[in-house]
Amino acid sequence: MPAERQRKKSAGLLLYRSGEGGIEVLLVHPGGPFWRHKDEGAWSIPKGEIDEGEDELAAARREFSEETGYHPKGKARDLDSVRQPGGKHVHAWAVQDDWDPARLTSNSFEMEWPPHSGRIAAFPEIDNAAWFGLDEARTKILKGQIPFLDRLAAGPAKTS
Repeated sequence: MPAERQRKKSAGLLLYRSGEGGIEVLLVHPGGPFWRHKDEGAWSIPKGEIDEGEDELAAARREFSEETGYHPKGKARDLDSVRQPGGKHVHAWAVQDDWDPARLTSNSFEMEWPPHSGRIAAFPEIDNAAWFGLDEARTKILKGQIPFLDRLAAGPAKTS
């Protein structure tokens, strides 16, 4: 496949903890005007593109930090990759840790808004983060990332 047609790969972390009702996972809601009024099926694991030559797990940790302002601790459990409906491949790791989403500090991006206005506006890349039980997380997360929740629930696997 020609280089210009190759899809970039992304990497991310699925933070999880033990909650009152079982496993809880941390999901993030994308910022910007397109996502403002979307909830179910709009949340994601913190993730982003892997730089050329970058280790995938290192990229996942970097992206988590850039999008949330938090540096997760703990061993990473490989959840393998999924191909999202748009064609992008995402590799994820589960990390058991706890973090207060009220401390969210996201990087930002700029875009023309409103469209065709000539005005450039800045938006946070992530506008919200929250803990969800696995059942609720399955309704919140992007459809293409549901396998990560299933793999986490399936139990232990290789850690890095």
